[in-house]
Amino acid sequence: MARDLHNSVVVVTGASSGIGRATALAFAQAGARVVLAARREDALHEAAAECRRYGSDALAVPTDVRDRAAVERLADQARATFGGVDVWVNNAGVTLLGRFEDAPEDLWREVLEINFFGTVNGARAALPLLRDRGGTLINVGSVNSRVGAPYASAYVASKFAVRGFAECLRDELRGEGVDVCTVMPASIDTPLFQHAANFAGRPVKPLWPVIRPERVAATIVRCAKRPRREVVVGLSGRQLIALHDLALPVFERVMLRNVDREHFQQRPAGPSPGNLREPDPDWTGVTGGWKAGDASPKGSGPARSAMRSAALATRLLSALGR
Repeated sequence: MARDLHNSVVVVTGASSGIGRATALAFAQAGARVVLAARREDALHEAAAECRRYGSDALAVPTDVRDRAAVERLADQARATFGGVDVWVNNAGVTLLGRFEDAPEDLWREVLEINFFGTVNGARAALPLLRDRGGTLINVGSVNSRVGAPYASAYVASKFAVRGFAECLRDELRGEGVDVCTVMPASIDTPLFQHAANFAGRPVKPLWPVIRPERVAATIVRCAKRPRREVVVGLSGRQLIALHDLALPVFERVMLRNVDREHFQQRPAGPSPGNLREPDPDWTGVTGGWKAGDASPKGSGPARSAMRSAALATRLLSALGR
């Protein structure tokens, strides 16, 4: 039976921008009471105010998911304010682009601290509350939970870990009334790429085609209503996984070529830690502006990238036909 989200209590981490902000708003529209968590206090309160416009009770709790004690305080505040938690969404995430050997070791580790250990901290805090209500834990992975990508080793490692961790939890929690879901989006139009740590020598942009964050948020809400073990968001993500599983050597060759051409803008950029050490006060919206017409004037833009995506599909079909 589908869960009625009206008056359910939902915690969303990474709620100050991107998928997290879109998800908090989607739950608010569904009638849930929402607890928003992220490092950026001002942006968090802005997002909570948006949720209240839909009539939702919304609580903003500034939280760094790397800090287990802070995540426990988040859970305590959710319980003290609303009496418990029905759905917990581990969404907070960062990325780093660049060759493995060029990335500073401390920043490489920070990606795992936030993306993976932040998810672990969230699960530790959430499970006792979810068990009380027969709730749902939703972890936001990525298509990179299933396939690798050059120049993104820390991100890929963290997202593979998120998926494996969720699979273990599902087995351990069998029969205890807690559902565990992994949502795996393809390339999404969010500020993740403006916030990225970058040691690639060129500015970062998303691989095309990009998907609106609201599609991911809608999938997360559906998982809260009717839990599913794993969901890939976006046809391009499902196609990548299929090619990876069917013809790994072809996948690796084509992926390298596509990332080299399409994941970076054609101009130089100096090294940057992005938002790994400290949150970035800018780019607090749901989208990064990529789908509307490339967030950078010197990026390749959607039309050119769409043509390249079509050419990539042709190359894949040709390679598989040999």
